Amino acid sequence: MKKKNTLILVVDDEPDILEILSYNLKNEGYKVATAKDGVEALKKAKELQPNLIILDVMMPEMDGIEACEKIRSVKSLEDTIITFLTARSEDYSQIAGFESGADDYITKPIKPKVLLSKVKSLLRRFKEEKSTSDIYSVGDLTVNRHEYKVILEGNEMTLPRKEFELLALLTSDPNKVFKRDEILDSVWGNDVVVGGRTIDVHIRKLREKIGAEKVKTVKGVGYKFKH
Repeated sequence: MKKKNTLILVVDDEPDILEILSYNLKNEGYKVATAKDGVEALKKAKELQPNLIILDVMMPEMDGIEACEKIRSVKSLEDTIITFLTARSEDYSQIAGFESGADDYITKPIKPKVLLSKVKSLLRRFKEEKSTSDIYSVGDLTVNRHEYKVILEGNEMTLPRKEFELLALLTSDPNKVFKRDEILDSVWGNDVVVGGRTIDVHIRKLREKIGAEKVKTVKGVGYKFKH
């Protein structure tokens, strides 16, 4: 994905932050659009179809969590990468963010070099994911990694990106026990700092959607997909 063809939507209610982030991203060669709250972000996301959205959590009108959920519900924005930008580093905020469909989490204040590194990493991972065209079945479950689709007993379902990546990882080698560190590395990447509870939240969501019996916990080690 060439930078000049990559559109990033930056959303924050603080003008100074919008200006700083926009300047650095444009200087790096990206196209940039901005929004000052969640309502404007949702409108511009639908209109512009950005490749990446950098979304502040604490905003007036509509906060980042609600905006993320609404953006994720738009069919044409299913492949848009969303990363939160927030000064709140509490674990519960991260869990709420990932549950709403976010792909990453960046805390303020953030240095421009760190931001650009995160952006490059996210776009690179997205490109690698899209280049994978595997379609395979495990029991009554079919995983289409090319189209990000899951079919369970003939019924198609759409999962948030991280839930899909977690399911794809577990089903890539049924009955293998994936260690927690391995899951974090494969799904979230080495450069993304998330708490261990993040995995548990995504596992719980998967179990609710595909059946609790399919994903087994191996106490003290990790998880496996039972086949």
